Amino acid sequence: MYAIVESGSKQYRVEPGQTIDVEKLPAIVGDKVTLERVLLIADDDQVTVGQPTVEGAAVQATVVGEGKARKAIIYKYLPRDRYRRKKGHRQWFTRLRIDSIEL
Repeated sequence: MYAIVESGSKQYRVEPGQTIDVEKLPAIVGDKVTLERVLLIADDDQVTVGQPTVEGAAVQATVVGEGKARKAIIYKYLPRDRYRRKKGHRQWFTRLRIDSIEL
C-alpha cells in the first residue's frame, strides 16, 4: 500500500515505515503529524485518485528529527565587469516516519 501526499508544495510517494524529508514543519521531535493532502492511494489492485484530493484520507506520521540540507551554491558572474558573487544556502527540513495510511 502506498500514497502520494503533498507537503510544502512538493509531492512524495510514501509507504508505512518509510522515512521522508519534507519542508520544515512547526513540530518538535516526537510529535504526531497528519498529512491531509492525499492525492492518490493505491492498495494492491485498487487505485483511488483524488480530484484534487482523496476525501477522508490521511497519512499519519511521527517527527523523527530536523536539520539542514546540503549546501546549495549560488554563483553570479559577469566576465567583463569583474563582478563575482558566491553565496551559499542550506534549507531546513523535517524528517518524518510514516506510521499509517488511512482511508
